[in-house]
Amino acid sequence: MHVSWNQQLVKKENKSLCLYLIKNNAPISRAEIAQQTGLTKGTVSSLVSELIDEQLIYESGHGESSGGRRPVMLLLNQHAGFSIGIDLGVNYILGILTDLQGKISYRINEKYVNLTFEDTLKIIKNIITTLMNNAPESPYGVIGIGIGAPGIINMEGDILLAPNLGWKNVSLKNPLEELFNLPVLVENEANAGAYGEKRFGLGLGQPYQNLIYVSAGIGIGAGIIIDGGLYKGSLGYSGEIGHMTIQKDEMECRCGNKGCWELYASEQYLLTKASEWKLGDKDQVHLNDLIELANLGNKLAINLFNEVGDHLGAGIINIIHTFNPEQIIIGNRLTLAKKWIEPRVKKMISNHTLPFHQSELAIHFSDIDFSSSALGAAAFSTENFLRFMLQPD
Repeated sequence: MHVSWNQQLVKKENKSLCLYLIKNNAPISRAEIAQQTGLTKGTVSSLVSELIDEQLIYESGHGESSGGRRPVMLLLNQHAGFSIGIDLGVNYILGILTDLQGKISYRINEKYVNLTFEDTLKIIKNIITTLMNNAPESPYGVIGIGIGAPGIINMEGDILLAPNLGWKNVSLKNPLEELFNLPVLVENEANAGAYGEKRFGLGLGQPYQNLIYVSAGIGIGAGIIIDGGLYKGSLGYSGEIGHMTIQKDEMECRCGNKGCWELYASEQYLLTKASEWKLGDKDQVHLNDLIELANLGNKLAINLFNEVGDHLGAGIINIIHTFNPEQIIIGNRLTLAKKWIEPRVKKMISNHTLPFHQSELAIHFSDIDFSSSALGAAAFSTENFLRFMLQPD
């Protein structure tokens, strides 16, 4: 019997629906899938058999009986393949290897300062090679690479501008795909961070469908989740809130504008201000130096963190008034100074945000050890793989 393209497409969509129900609700039975999707039990049984043959899911034990035989439960085979996630920071590169459910099995964190694009690409290649060499045996092996990078990135994954890295019109995607023969997805690191928090972090299991992730490191970016989905804008450039102007005609930003928010509320601001101090024989001040000083009661360091907290809070107020989110998550390097920054941010929001916007708003600081951007990037790669596996023939 001839099967039309439309029939193939419907089958793909139904199969995809079954797989994602199993992925997100396991353990789940065939009957429950039929009930939730509206598909017939025969259709579900056929699609599940194909997914088992493809080693994407497996049967495991029996569930509770509702009067008849106990149903066989289905689970995602999270070890069917492994995904690589890269968080490309301004002064670090974090690489992780995850299974299809986002569980990290291997990680590498490399620090660097002021490298060229070519040298940075070499480090990324070395990290990916190491991660691939440490991937456990699996039916599909390493299935793809996701990269969260700072800056303006188009829908094709080209980095058009990364001011804090000094990059313009460069591609990580093309050379990495050519070398590793794997699909490479490049996304803004704040978008990846927002998705990582929603899927695996502070947004997991929460009822929040509208949240903003503020990535506060050397620069500042935002990932925006609206109605449970990542909002990227018409061309993919949304979330560049670090470059909203808050001080007209003031300091010049690396983006070419003046008075950008990230000049006053980032790790970059902390280090610039602290570089004016005399700190013994240190040629360069690092964030950890300031944290150590603040922990020792140094007033200069504490006041500087307080100042950044106020500036960060002021910008977040504008975000709250613009998007009216249910949750704000602050992540990246400034969370190391949460002890001093968090109270100031929350005080600013409490004192200056319209009360209507505060009534159902949660403000959270992410854990610095939680790899939100790398996890989000790996999840993008995993979902791309699953979509590919479900394409009609």
